Amino acid sequence: MLIVILLFCGMTVQAQKDVKDEMKPYLSMRKLPDMLKWLPAPPDTTSEEFVHDIMRYMWGKKQRLNPERAAIAIRDAVWNIDSTLAEYFVPFGLELSFEKTPELYTFMVRSIKTCDQMGTRAKWFYKRKRPFMRMNEHMLTRNEEEGLINNGSYPSGHTIRGWSAALLLAELNPAAADTILARGMMYGDSRVIVGAHWQSDVDAGRLAGSAAVVALHTCPEFMEQLEKARAEFKRLTEARKE
Repeated sequence: MLIVILLFCGMTVQAQKDVKDEMKPYLSMRKLPDMLKWLPAPPDTTSEEFVHDIMRYMWGKKQRLNPERAAIAIRDAVWNIDSTLAEYFVPFGLELSFEKTPELYTFMVRSIKTCDQMGTRAKWFYKRKRPFMRMNEHMLTRNEEEGLINNGSYPSGHTIRGWSAALLLAELNPAAADTILARGMMYGDSRVIVGAHWQSDVDAGRLAGSAAVVALHTCPEFMEQLEKARAEFKRLTEARKE
Protein backbone atom coordinates (compact mmCIF):
# COMPACT_ATOMS: atom_id res chain seq x y z
CA MET A 1 0.00 0.00 0.00
CA LEU A 2 2.83 2.42 0.90
CA ILE A 3 4.53 1.75 -2.43
CA VAL A 4 1.28 2.44 -4.29
CA ILE A 5 0.79 5.72 -2.42
CA LEU A 6 4.35 6.83 -3.15
CA LEU A 7 3.99 5.94 -6.81
CA PHE A 8 0.71 7.87 -7.02
CA CYS A 9 2.24 10.93 -5.36
CA GLY A 10 5.22 10.76 -7.68
CA MET A 11 2.99 10.52 -10.73
CA THR A 12 0.90 13.47 -9.53
CA VAL A 13 3.95 15.69 -8.98
CA GLN A 14 5.33 14.73 -12.40
CA ALA A 15 1.98 15.42 -14.05
CA GLN A 16 1.85 18.88 -12.46
CA LYS A 17 5.42 19.58 -13.59
CA ASP A 18 4.56 18.52 -17.14
CA VAL A 19 1.55 20.86 -17.20
CA LYS A 20 3.68 23.75 -15.90
CA ASP A 21 6.36 23.10 -18.51
CA GLU A 22 3.74 23.12 -21.28
CA MET A 23 2.57 26.65 -20.44
CA LYS A 24 3.56 28.56 -23.54
CA PRO A 25 3.60 32.33 -24.14
CA TYR A 26 0.37 33.71 -25.55
CA LEU A 27 2.28 35.55 -28.28
CA SER A 28 5.58 34.85 -30.00
CA MET A 29 8.29 37.50 -29.99
CA ARG A 30 7.57 38.45 -33.62
CA LYS A 31 3.98 39.35 -32.66
CA LEU A 32 5.13 41.78 -29.96
CA PRO A 33 6.07 45.42 -30.62
CA ASP A 34 9.67 45.73 -31.85
CA MET A 35 11.48 47.94 -29.34
CA LEU A 36 14.19 48.78 -31.87
CA LYS A 37 11.57 50.66 -33.89
CA TRP A 38 10.13 52.85 -31.14
CA LEU A 39 12.37 52.92 -28.07
CA PRO A 40 15.24 55.47 -28.05
CA ALA A 41 18.78 54.17 -27.76
CA PRO A 42 20.33 54.11 -24.27
CA PRO A 43 21.96 57.38 -23.15
CA ASP A 44 25.41 58.16 -24.46
CA THR A 45 28.09 58.28 -21.75
CA THR A 46 28.66 62.00 -22.47
CA SER A 47 24.97 62.94 -22.08
CA GLU A 48 23.08 64.56 -19.22
CA GLU A 49 20.88 61.47 -19.09
CA PHE A 50 23.90 59.34 -18.27
CA VAL A 51 24.83 61.74 -15.46
CA HIS A 52 21.41 60.98 -14.04
CA ASP A 53 22.16 57.26 -14.39
CA ILE A 54 25.34 57.75 -12.38
CA MET A 55 23.51 59.68 -9.67
CA ARG A 56 20.89 56.95 -9.42
CA TYR A 57 23.62 54.32 -9.22
CA MET A 58 25.02 56.15 -6.19
CA TRP A 59 21.50 56.35 -4.74
CA GLY A 60 21.19 52.59 -5.15
CA LYS A 61 24.41 51.99 -3.23
CA LYS A 62 23.04 54.03 -0.34
CA GLN A 63 19.87 51.94 -0.31
CA ARG A 64 21.98 48.84 0.31
CA LEU A 65 22.71 50.22 3.78
CA ASN A 66 19.05 49.68 4.68
CA PRO A 67 18.85 45.96 5.60
CA GLU A 68 15.14 45.67 4.85
CA ARG A 69 15.35 47.31 1.43
CA ALA A 70 18.49 45.38 0.56
CA ALA A 71 16.74 42.11 1.42
CA ILE A 72 13.85 42.99 -0.91
CA ALA A 73 16.29 43.82 -3.71
CA ILE A 74 18.03 40.48 -3.25
CA ARG A 75 14.72 38.62 -3.42
CA ASP A 76 13.70 40.55 -6.53
CA ALA A 77 16.90 39.41 -8.24
CA VAL A 78 15.76 35.77 -8.29
CA TRP A 79 14.87 34.90 -11.90
CA ASN A 80 11.96 32.57 -11.23
CA ILE A 81 8.29 33.22 -11.98
CA ASP A 82 7.10 31.57 -8.76
CA SER A 83 9.44 33.83 -6.79
CA THR A 84 8.11 36.89 -8.61
CA LEU A 85 4.50 35.96 -7.88
CA ALA A 86 5.37 35.35 -4.22
CA GLU A 87 6.54 38.97 -3.92
CA TYR A 88 3.05 40.15 -4.88
CA PHE A 89 1.23 37.95 -2.38
CA VAL A 90 0.74 40.71 0.19
CA PRO A 91 -0.35 43.57 -2.12
CA PHE A 92 -2.50 41.29 -4.30
CA GLY A 93 -4.07 39.64 -1.27
CA LEU A 94 -4.00 36.08 -2.54
CA GLU A 95 -1.29 33.45 -2.85
CA LEU A 96 -0.91 32.26 -6.43
CA SER A 97 0.09 28.66 -7.07
CA PHE A 98 -0.60 25.90 -9.55
CA GLU A 99 -2.29 23.83 -6.86
CA LYS A 100 -4.46 26.49 -5.15
CA THR A 101 -5.27 28.92 -7.97
CA PRO A 102 -4.83 27.07 -11.28
CA GLU A 103 -6.62 29.60 -13.49
CA LEU A 104 -4.87 32.62 -11.99
CA TYR A 105 -1.53 30.84 -12.02
CA THR A 106 -1.87 29.76 -15.64
CA PHE A 107 -2.90 33.27 -16.64
CA MET A 108 0.08 34.89 -14.93
CA VAL A 109 2.71 32.37 -16.00
CA ARG A 110 1.76 32.44 -19.68
CA SER A 111 1.45 36.24 -19.62
CA ILE A 112 4.82 36.72 -17.94
CA LYS A 113 6.48 34.35 -20.39
CA THR A 114 5.06 36.49 -23.18
CA CYS A 115 6.25 39.76 -21.68
CA ASP A 116 9.72 38.36 -20.92
CA GLN A 117 10.41 38.29 -24.65
CA MET A 118 10.02 42.04 -25.12
CA GLY A 119 13.58 43.11 -24.37
CA THR A 120 15.45 40.38 -26.22
CA ARG A 121 16.14 42.21 -29.50
CA ALA A 122 17.20 45.45 -27.83
CA LYS A 123 19.50 43.72 -25.35
CA TRP A 124 21.47 42.00 -28.09
CA PHE A 125 21.44 45.03 -30.40
CA TYR A 126 22.75 47.61 -27.90
CA LYS A 127 24.86 45.30 -25.74
CA ARG A 128 25.05 48.02 -23.10
CA LYS A 129 27.53 47.54 -20.26
CA ARG A 130 25.99 47.12 -16.87
CA PRO A 131 26.80 49.45 -13.95
CA PHE A 132 28.92 46.96 -12.00
CA MET A 133 31.06 46.41 -15.11
CA ARG A 134 31.55 50.07 -16.00
CA MET A 135 32.14 51.11 -12.39
CA ASN A 136 34.38 48.07 -11.76
CA GLU A 137 32.55 47.28 -8.52
CA HIS A 138 30.77 44.22 -7.22
CA MET A 139 26.99 43.97 -7.23
CA LEU A 140 25.01 43.47 -4.07
CA THR A 141 24.04 40.12 -5.61
CA ARG A 142 27.48 38.85 -6.61
CA ASN A 143 26.04 35.51 -7.66
CA GLU A 144 24.45 37.27 -10.66
CA GLU A 145 27.64 38.78 -12.04
CA GLU A 146 28.95 35.89 -14.11
CA GLY A 147 25.63 35.36 -15.84
CA LEU A 148 25.14 39.06 -16.62
CA ILE A 149 28.53 39.94 -18.12
CA ASN A 150 27.48 38.96 -21.64
CA ASN A 151 23.84 39.98 -21.23
CA GLY A 152 23.01 43.51 -22.37
CA SER A 153 21.80 45.99 -19.77
CA TYR A 154 19.19 47.87 -21.88
CA PRO A 155 16.31 47.35 -21.19
CA SER A 156 16.02 45.64 -17.81
CA GLY A 157 14.49 42.18 -18.16
CA HIS A 158 13.68 41.91 -14.46
CA THR A 159 11.82 45.22 -14.68
CA ILE A 160 9.83 44.03 -17.68
CA ARG A 161 8.79 40.98 -15.68
CA GLY A 162 8.07 42.80 -12.43
CA TRP A 163 6.18 45.71 -14.00
CA SER A 164 4.10 43.59 -16.38
CA ALA A 165 3.19 41.30 -13.48
CA ALA A 166 2.06 44.33 -11.48
CA LEU A 167 -0.09 45.64 -14.33
CA LEU A 168 -1.77 42.27 -14.82
CA LEU A 169 -2.42 41.74 -11.11
CA ALA A 170 -3.79 45.28 -10.79
CA GLU A 171 -6.22 44.49 -13.59
CA LEU A 172 -7.39 41.39 -11.74
CA ASN A 173 -7.71 43.21 -8.41
CA PRO A 174 -8.31 46.91 -9.17
CA ALA A 175 -9.24 47.61 -5.54
CA ALA A 176 -5.60 46.94 -4.61
CA ALA A 177 -4.06 48.54 -7.70
CA ASP A 178 -2.23 51.27 -5.77
CA THR A 179 -0.27 48.88 -3.57
CA ILE A 180 0.31 46.39 -6.39
CA LEU A 181 1.73 49.06 -8.69
CA ALA A 182 3.83 50.50 -5.87
CA ARG A 183 5.40 47.06 -5.43
CA GLY A 184 5.93 46.91 -9.18
CA MET A 185 7.88 50.17 -9.05
CA MET A 186 10.00 48.78 -6.22
CA TYR A 187 10.78 45.72 -8.33
CA GLY A 188 12.46 47.88 -10.96
CA ASP A 189 14.23 50.05 -8.38
CA SER A 190 15.72 46.88 -6.93
CA ARG A 191 17.75 46.42 -10.11
CA VAL A 192 19.39 49.81 -9.55
CA ILE A 193 20.02 49.00 -5.90
CA VAL A 194 21.83 45.72 -6.58
CA GLY A 195 23.91 47.36 -9.32
CA ALA A 196 22.54 45.28 -12.19
CA HIS A 197 21.00 48.14 -14.17
CA TRP A 198 21.12 51.85 -14.86
CA GLN A 199 17.98 53.88 -14.16
CA SER A 200 17.43 54.34 -17.90
CA ASP A 201 17.43 50.53 -18.29
CA VAL A 202 14.68 50.32 -15.68
CA ASP A 203 12.67 53.14 -17.28
CA ALA A 204 12.88 51.35 -20.63
CA GLY A 205 11.85 48.10 -18.96
CA ARG A 206 8.70 49.69 -17.60
CA LEU A 207 7.80 50.98 -21.06
CA ALA A 208 8.48 47.55 -22.54
CA GLY A 209 6.36 45.80 -19.93
CA SER A 210 3.47 48.20 -20.56
CA ALA A 211 3.70 47.67 -24.34
CA ALA A 212 3.72 43.90 -23.88
CA VAL A 213 0.60 43.98 -21.70
CA VAL A 214 -1.19 46.09 -24.31
CA ALA A 215 -0.24 43.54 -26.97
CA LEU A 216 -1.56 40.71 -24.81
CA HIS A 217 -5.02 42.24 -24.88
CA THR A 218 -5.17 41.69 -28.64
CA CYS A 219 -4.86 37.91 -28.14
CA PRO A 220 -8.23 36.05 -27.89
CA GLU A 221 -6.65 33.19 -25.94
CA PHE A 222 -5.30 35.65 -23.36
CA MET A 223 -8.69 37.35 -23.04
CA GLU A 224 -10.39 33.99 -22.51
CA GLN A 225 -7.98 33.04 -19.74
CA LEU A 226 -8.31 36.51 -18.22
CA GLU A 227 -12.03 35.89 -17.70
CA LYS A 228 -11.32 32.51 -16.11
CA ALA A 229 -8.77 34.14 -13.79
CA ARG A 230 -11.22 36.88 -12.84
CA ALA A 231 -13.92 34.33 -12.04
CA GLU A 232 -11.54 32.31 -9.88
CA PHE A 233 -10.35 35.43 -8.05
CA LYS A 234 -13.93 36.51 -7.37
CA ARG A 235 -14.92 33.06 -6.13
CA LEU A 236 -11.94 32.75 -3.78
CA THR A 237 -12.16 36.26 -2.35
CA GLU A 238 -15.91 36.00 -1.77
CA ALA A 239 -15.45 32.62 -0.07
CA ARG A 240 -13.03 34.22 2.41
CA LYS A 241 -15.66 36.80 3.38
CA GLU A 242 -18.21 34.16 4.36
